[in-house]
Amino acid sequence: MIARGRGGAGLLIAAFAASARLALALPAAETPSGGRAAKGHPDFQHASDARRERLESFERREHGLLETLEGIDRSASDLSQEVSGAQERAREARQALELAERVAQEAAARQALTRRAMTARVIALYKAGAVGPVRAIFTASGPRELLARVYALQSLLERDAALVARYRNEGERLARAREEAVAAAAERDRAAARLAAGSRELGLELASKQDLLQQVRADRLRERAAIEELEAAAQALESTLDGLRQGPSRAPSVPFSSLRGRLPAPVAAPLAQRFGRVVDAEFRTETFRKGVDFAAQLGQSVHAVADGEVRFAGWFRGYGKLVIVDHGEQYFTVAGHLDEIRVQVGDSLRAGDVIGTAGETGSLGGALLYFEIRRGSEALDPSEWLAP
Repeated sequence: MIARGRGGAGLLIAAFAASARLALALPAAETPSGGRAAKGHPDFQHASDARRERLESFERREHGLLETLEGIDRSASDLSQEVSGAQERAREARQALELAERVAQEAAARQALTRRAMTARVIALYKAGAVGPVRAIFTASGPRELLARVYALQSLLERDAALVARYRNEGERLARAREEAVAAAAERDRAAARLAAGSRELGLELASKQDLLQQVRADRLRERAAIEELEAAAQALESTLDGLRQGPSRAPSVPFSSLRGRLPAPVAAPLAQRFGRVVDAEFRTETFRKGVDFAAQLGQSVHAVADGEVRFAGWFRGYGKLVIVDHGEQYFTVAGHLDEIRVQVGDSLRAGDVIGTAGETGSLGGALLYFEIRRGSEALDPSEWLAP
């Protein structure tokens, strides 16, 4: 009997302890979690300062039109990449926030289930009263039933302890999930702010290009200087092609000369300016155009018209982003004013391969594709080579 009394008292004390642990553990769910404060987005002041300096230098006539335009186009290209990167980071941040919020909701739901189970146990212990465990032990009909009841009570105590531990663990997981959600929300806000700032700066950069062209249109002296710069740019392209002709050239599987009148257009767009002597109505100038302009939309794919090898791919003053393809037999094609270049020098191309996208880099008239065909130093009329 003494042994039974001591066992009952121990279980009674343990039952009260379990009840206290269950009751004290419940408020843990209400503890709020902290979060990191969002930092401000990086400043684009450097781009603004550079733009202002370019325009002031142009107004002081320290730099010509094409050099200033190239600076604007390069800056706009960099900003466009910044904006694209910010869009991707904003998308990733939104996805991370959605995941963190979903994890937090699931953790809260699991903890709520555990909380209900703990509440039910506290109520059961309260209803049983202080003598509940003692009554269960001392009313046993014999040693076997006594041991069974002791083991049952011990199992309940272990289960209650497990409930408390699980509730605390779930509370910690919930706190971490909430912290991650707060951090993800802050990152989303930073990415959105950077995206907005980059987009705004890109818009200002493109607007400065239009303002610059308006100045040229209104100033006859600047207009004449622009014509001279364009002629110098054309001469520089001639010199570059002369240098490329001196280098080794791969023989294509299909001779380029056999493709006259059968070449596919480099872009799916109508011709806007033809080869030969033309008058620019906007600038009121007369020039000899050694290529053609396609009225391409910004971002349209530009293709190689025949097999060949990339001999130049990069910025070229007066033509923006430019690609020159060597087709063998001293034949070259030139694609200018690209928005993106998707090939590198030395790449082997098949007819139809994408070399870039149409844009307005170096262009005085908006988005278009400038296209030339050369044999040696002679500029050929592309309309005679392209398929009807």
